[in-house]
Amino acid sequence: MEKDFTEVIRIGLDGEHDAGALFGIMDSNLKTIERSFGIEAVIRGDELVIKGERAAEAQDVIKDLFWIMDCGEAVDEQKLDYVISLHADGMTYAGSDFSRDILAFTHRGKPIKAKTRGQKDYVEAIRSREIVFGIGPAGTGKTYLAVAMAVSAFKSKQAEKIILARPAVEAGERLGFLPGDLQEKVDPYLRPLYDALYEIMGRDTALRLKEKETIEVVPLAYMRGRTLDNSFIILDEAQNTTREQMKMFLTRMGFGSKVVVTGDVTQIDLPEGRASGLLHAERVLGGVSEIAFCHLTGSDVVRHSLVKKIIGAYEKHERKAGKPK
Repeated sequence: MEKDFTEVIRIGLDGEHDAGALFGIMDSNLKTIERSFGIEAVIRGDELVIKGERAAEAQDVIKDLFWIMDCGEAVDEQKLDYVISLHADGMTYAGSDFSRDILAFTHRGKPIKAKTRGQKDYVEAIRSREIVFGIGPAGTGKTYLAVAMAVSAFKSKQAEKIILARPAVEAGERLGFLPGDLQEKVDPYLRPLYDALYEIMGRDTALRLKEKETIEVVPLAYMRGRTLDNSFIILDEAQNTTREQMKMFLTRMGFGSKVVVTGDVTQIDLPEGRASGLLHAERVLGGVSEIAFCHLTGSDVVRHSLVKKIIGAYEKHERKAGKPK
């Protein structure tokens, strides 16, 4: 009789953990683990039975999920996918400190935390450096985390003002073709910054501080000629700045200020022949010790899981086509 080498592991399900919350609606999380490791998982009474050659790997993932629940967090699809990706790289989620590090609270009281190691490194860079570049694809939390850190600095009186800037129109800032006065022309392009600010501070609070000019949400062109002391300054969509605009922006920094620049170098919308100020800045400033360049990747995407797949598919296509980033 041939010996069966299939590993069988039994995991006790104590009353401290909600099995439904752990394994998802209709055991969707459990099914994801089964597909990811090619194992069979069955709940029998108060234990989970795992069978398969990679049963031990699946067990390690489930231990991480228990740890996440012990930290008071929900085990959602995005969190599960990230835990599985960490294990594929030989790392674990349990014991990491970023899950306990609360950056700020939304106006509804929800804690804001770094959700991935890449995000944690980004946050730590913002805390320790005077200028930080957050570079990565859509959905990696570049702008949202920067705004959360700005609000935290403002509330703790580390910053007296918050300045949020963005190139108003991706290809040349031709505002004259849009209806309305100047503010009405630029507001649609600044909407993502407003959205993040409203979610974290609340609309009424943010608008009140904006009226006092304690918070400014402005197109990049408004930054020319200014020097900003004791401020937390964020430039979003920086891949769409020119070299000249980037230099102008960075030299607005005054004493006691912190600058965060965010951008996605895969979505440059500048006219043909115009070099991105973000790419140029990394080449020029990469050796300055007070400046950090943080590169977030597809594994740091915290939106719908399909966003991560879309980003991966585009990256694969562009590599195959030989398209430069």
